[in-house]
Amino acid sequence: MPDNAKIVYSTDHSHPSAAAGQTAIPDRNRSINYPDGVVRVRRETSGRQGKTVTAIYGLPLSDSRMEELAGELKRQCGTGGSVKDRVVLIQGDKTAALIPILKNLGYPVK
Repeated sequence: MPDNAKIVYSTDHSHPSAAAGQTAIPDRNRSINYPDGVVRVRRETSGRQGKTVTAIYGLPLSDSRMEELAGELKRQCGTGGSVKDRVVLIQGDKTAALIPILKNLGYPVK
């Protein structure tokens, strides 16, 4: 391969980008971490076969406390949900209901 060729993807672990710990394909399963302490609530359909979920990012809680909060939010919204990769997922578009609930709990919400 010529020296001036750009590598788009390589399985060769001796390549300089692989040695530096860089990956050619981003990890899409990694949760988004917001360092500013603001809880973000957004409606998502991408990657969910067209089904809508409300995702809550940036909760400063332990895993067990996050599970408890998710259970309480599911009860108050009357729907299902889960916690995955430190993101609370509530089924359906519940942004209008969740933002006031989280504000009443004392979280700064966007």
